[in-house]
Amino acid sequence: MRILYFAGLRQRIGVAEEDVLPPQDVRDVAGLIAWLRTQSPAHEAAFAGTSRVRAAVNQDFAAPGDPVGAGDEVAFFPPVTGG
Repeated sequence: MRILYFAGLRQRIGVAEEDVLPPQDVRDVAGLIAWLRTQSPAHEAAFAGTSRVRAAVNQDFAAPGDPVGAGDEVAFFPPVTGG
């Protein structure tokens, strides 16, 4: 699974992307975030405000309960405002 980080998340974690192999019980976006938070103190800090983190799975906006699986590309980014 390829994980992409944007804006402040990228700055906190220190990488723009990484390939990960989460355990099989990680089946949705919320579970992936929970697992990522355990990977390092930087990940924990980046995802501390998960209510403000948005996700896209395979370039489609995703909700916390949306499924993720091996081979997916999951992007995480802060809320986007228009204007």
